[in-house]
Amino acid sequence: MNVDTPATAPEEVIVPPATPESRWAGWARSLRELVETLVLTLVIFLLIRFAAPNFRIEGYSMEPNFHDGEHLFVNRLIYMLHPPERGDVIVFVPPSNASQDYIKRVIGLPGERVQIIDGRVFINGKLLDEPYPLNPATYSFGPVTVGPDEYFVLGDNRDNSSDSHSWGMLPAKKIIGKAWITYWPLNMIGWVPTYTYAAPAGK
Repeated sequence: MNVDTPATAPEEVIVPPATPESRWAGWARSLRELVETLVLTLVIFLLIRFAAPNFRIEGYSMEPNFHDGEHLFVNRLIYMLHPPERGDVIVFVPPSNASQDYIKRVIGLPGERVQIIDGRVFINGKLLDEPYPLNPATYSFGPVTVGPDEYFVLGDNRDNSSDSHSWGMLPAKKIIGKAWITYWPLNMIGWVPTYTYAAPAGK
């Protein structure tokens, strides 16, 4: 025989009304969480700005690889791990104009002898085979020897570039960082190509 079990009535839960103190505690908690979020966001933003500041290219000294109006991020941390390498495209404060940042390519390293003959670059007397597109120079220059903690830099648009052939060596302390990512215009978005390579053997 089936016996029906009477249903148990649900227990009633009484919620006390919020007091001004409890409401204030809730607001304070929400405000604290908002402030913590804003501070964390600001810290992350400042870290990104320090590690990878953005720059806008002005002029035509790096054509055909970089163009007037192009925007890019620069890696400031990479040279804390190792020194600049030949072929790196770097942003720096030029010795000749502290009010404006420049972008050029590293050609000569500390201790090397650099000479340009009819637009062709020689490192320690050996012709440098540059693997990237460029507009070659028509001038001759040097020879000069790159000093300690210095670099010889050139624009890729050689005849239309203010660089080491016109104002001398670049001190390492003037380097801001390595060109890293192009983000504007949209059709140029991407990593900046790396052409790090060794000099030809010989003195």
